[in-house]
Amino acid sequence: MEGRAVPPGPYRATRLWNEITTSFRAGMPLRKHRQHFKKYGNCFTAEEAVDWLYDLLRNNNNFGPEVTRQQTLQLLRKFLKNHVIEDIKGRWGSENLDDNSQLFRFPANSPLKSLPRRHPELRKNSIENFSKDKDSIFKLRNLSRRTPKKLGLHFSQENIEKMNHKIIHEDQENSVDNREISREDVEEVWRSVILIYLQTILGVPSLEEVVNPKQVVPQYVMYNMTNTSKHGIVILQDKSDDLPHWVLSAMKCLANWPRSNDLNNPTYVGFERDVFRTIADYFLDLPEPLLTFEYYELFVSILGLLQPHIERVAIDALQLCCLLLPPPNRRKLQLLMRMISRMSQNVDMPPLHDAMGTRSLMIHTFSRCVLCCAEEVDLDELLATRLVSFLMDHHQEILQVPSYLQAAVDKHLDYLRKGYIKNPGDGLIVPLPTYSYCRQISAQEFDEQKVSTSQAAITELLENIIKNKSLPLKEKRKKLKQFQKEYPLIYQKRFPTMESEAVLFADKPTIKQPMLILKKTKFRSLRY
Repeated sequence: MEGRAVPPGPYRATRLWNEITTSFRAGMPLRKHRQHFKKYGNCFTAEEAVDWLYDLLRNNNNFGPEVTRQQTLQLLRKFLKNHVIEDIKGRWGSENLDDNSQLFRFPANSPLKSLPRRHPELRKNSIENFSKDKDSIFKLRNLSRRTPKKLGLHFSQENIEKMNHKIIHEDQENSVDNREISREDVEEVWRSVILIYLQTILGVPSLEEVVNPKQVVPQYVMYNMTNTSKHGIVILQDKSDDLPHWVLSAMKCLANWPRSNDLNNPTYVGFERDVFRTIADYFLDLPEPLLTFEYYELFVSILGLLQPHIERVAIDALQLCCLLLPPPNRRKLQLLMRMISRMSQNVDMPPLHDAMGTRSLMIHTFSRCVLCCAEEVDLDELLATRLVSFLMDHHQEILQVPSYLQAAVDKHLDYLRKGYIKNPGDGLIVPLPTYSYCRQISAQEFDEQKVSTSQAAITELLENIIKNKSLPLKEKRKKLKQFQKEYPLIYQKRFPTMESEAVLFADKPTIKQPMLILKKTKFRSLRY
């Protein structure tokens, strides 16, 4: 049931679809059913399919326990629409499926979707262009880059100028040979550093299929790193890009409920539900998800890292990816995650839905506002649910500014400023330092290492007992006997034979010296 975690990579949503449909066809129990006085073989009811698929999704590593029964029913409707299943009379193509006793069966054709393939010539050109881009990551030249949105330049121009001025003139008083660094060079360093870190953390040979390096706007990263409040929230200089005042007030009201609900606010039965609906309507009406359409594949590729034993990797990867967002999007995401996280943990929050808990309602309402594909994907809702659930639990770490990134950029700029390596051409090559991360291991390897590490510690304890010269012989024998009883295998490995054990006490007498024998005095009887 648990299924393997689909690794990061391109078209992950399609690969997940293929895995789920394959598992469903292979594992869904089929039997005879009677309907309208007629028997049908090798079929199942809609209710049985919902039960089985719901259990599969909740125990699957790629989705998890946040999946709801309603989402499972929606997926079954997509199965019917895409001819993964058909009704007992062979009809499909609609989404007319309810959680009832209606009979369905599997068609003879394969339900698998083919991965998108580009024309060989286009793919060849793409690979060649990417190879050039990959080389240029290590050369600080002017790459053709996407022009940032007006909002990005408008609200960050002043701050970027200050940052560039500080970087360019830093240490110039101490070194006359320092080079002058242009603003374009600074931006290229930011782009190259964050891409190198991201590729290293994800452990992929290339980021080609999940993000185009030219999509990375270094001005956004720089702004998100420097223009923050004491709580790490992005501060926008252009207030027209911010959340409307009435939305901010409503979010603050629910995030701090009931403390923020002062006497000036109207209160009535269902007041908090109306406030929540107002916030939800605003986010649902946004023109694109907060994580943007262009970064959809990037965030979906990280969903396969959302496993307990590699949770740290997922947090680090999402931390970098969220820095790529336009500052208004990052700010909205930060405020939304803070609000829904507080609301889901607030025991004083009145019920906001008649049949759904607060946490489930938050995830169900805002998942598509956070992650969504420009072209609807069959698993969008389930993938977004998985990601939003993880963001809620770890938003404080994911949406904070990583200090190591600024340090790495400063180091790169220092290399460039001092001109360590010159290129005969028109650019400069920067010797990039390497960054290493812990190698991901399987659960079996972890258990084996845990056992070997503990055995090594126990073996060391045995050696300490043996080599302890201050320990009395009697006490040493006692400890060794106790050790042999508790860890017989380790003891036998150290002393495979009785002779090897006897060598330890060879310098000590094994037979006690006879005591001085005194002649006993014979006592005569008192009787005569």
